[in-house]
Amino acid sequence: MDNEIVINDNEFLRQFEYKTDHGIAKIEYSLQERKIFLTKLIVPEELDDIEFKNSFIKTVLDSIQERNLRVVPTSPRIASFLRKHKEYKDLLPVGVRI
Repeated sequence: MDNEIVINDNEFLRQFEYKTDHGIAKIEYSLQERKIFLTKLIVPEELDDIEFKNSFIKTVLDSIQERNLRVVPTSPRIASFLRKHKEYKDLLPVGVRI
């Protein structure tokens, strides 16, 4: 993706959002103490490709990193991304392996 993804943290709906002409891509989460559980990745059909999903997940993880939170990926797609991108393994809480 050439254009940068700008996300919004919708705290009321507990989801990170990226609005497009095709709809809203979102990652739903649950926040407990200093951990954020990434529970579901939802992407409009028109944006359903690996390159977009990876860019979107990376943008969300960078935002979480800035907030000094730990990530617990319960979504299989996000867990898969973390397995392949070792640079984000420091976001996992102590004792959590994927």
